[in-house]
Amino acid sequence: MGSKKLSVCHYFFGVASIPGSRSALGGSYALKFMMKLGLMGLMSLVWQSNCAQTFPSKSITIVSPFAAGGPSDTIARTMAQKLSDALAVSVIVENRGGVGATLGTAYVAHAPADGHTLLIAGQSSLAFAPHLYSKLSYDPLKDFSPISNVALAPYALIVKSSMPAQTPAELIKLGLNQPGRYTFATSGAGSVSHLAMGMLSAVTGLDVLQVPYKGMTPAVASILAGDVDMMFADLGSVDAFVRSGKLRVLAVSGRSRSALMPGLPTLLELGYKDLVAEGRFGFLAPVGTPRETVAKLHDILAQASQSPLVKERFASIGYEATTDTPEQFLALMKSDHERFGRLIKQLKISAE
Repeated sequence: MGSKKLSVCHYFFGVASIPGSRSALGGSYALKFMMKLGLMGLMSLVWQSNCAQTFPSKSITIVSPFAAGGPSDTIARTMAQKLSDALAVSVIVENRGGVGATLGTAYVAHAPADGHTLLIAGQSSLAFAPHLYSKLSYDPLKDFSPISNVALAPYALIVKSSMPAQTPAELIKLGLNQPGRYTFATSGAGSVSHLAMGMLSAVTGLDVLQVPYKGMTPAVASILAGDVDMMFADLGSVDAFVRSGKLRVLAVSGRSRSALMPGLPTLLELGYKDLVAEGRFGFLAPVGTPRETVAKLHDILAQASQSPLVKERFASIGYEATTDTPEQFLALMKSDHERFGRLIKQLKISAE
């Protein structure tokens, strides 16, 4: 093994020990080694700088790991147009859905780190998947360079209109008095709607039965039909039904009150500690993407988030335009990874 390593070093650097000569780490050999090592580092910096300066050099693809037509699709296409306008290149949205959004996420994780392939992702593939699937071909905390979150969907605790509860406290009292009597709908095992109810149950001791559906639309349809008693849903999915009196919302589960229904208290305000559940979508690039490229993309997305057109379009699907820094995005990913990892383990949830 030693001779092979020396021959490789000699081939690339010309500094490997030659029998009968001085050590590669001594005298002129050391100087030669350090000079060439420094040159390689300088060339790497120059290469990254040139890549950033010439970005973009071709069209950009935004991969959405969900089926076409959902909220992520609307958000991706809205931001694609803003990126295209700012960078003067075509920006394509490509849907690569499947396996809990992990297929498309993995595709971007292994794409060239040049800024021309981006991911729009939410918590499902970034925070939940590592704890729901035993084998993933990517690590969300190591394989991506976060750019910015762009959209936030407040979730809310919803009950069917015939339920007598008017507040979370009244609902919990009903559930505690009749354990296992009431049911809740989810958009699937391991979804935000599932984990939000899991958090409420963990904090209060509420014992309710899950009825999983394949997506938010059939889940909402089930509570409208009276087949289930309650659920956590993003406000955009139920706003019209709440306003028409077909459903009742008791509180929101965001970090702050929702602009859609500012009169509703948060569960945090009501004393339910750490109970935060919200949908988010953000943009990421493969790890190793030049910092200058990430910064350029971030600035465009952050400016777009302040656009009245973007705010209006996001609001039409129940989302709020938002932004943060790459560092804040990464910190949030780490926090979600730890928090939801503990919860998934506690609830013994698996997607396999």
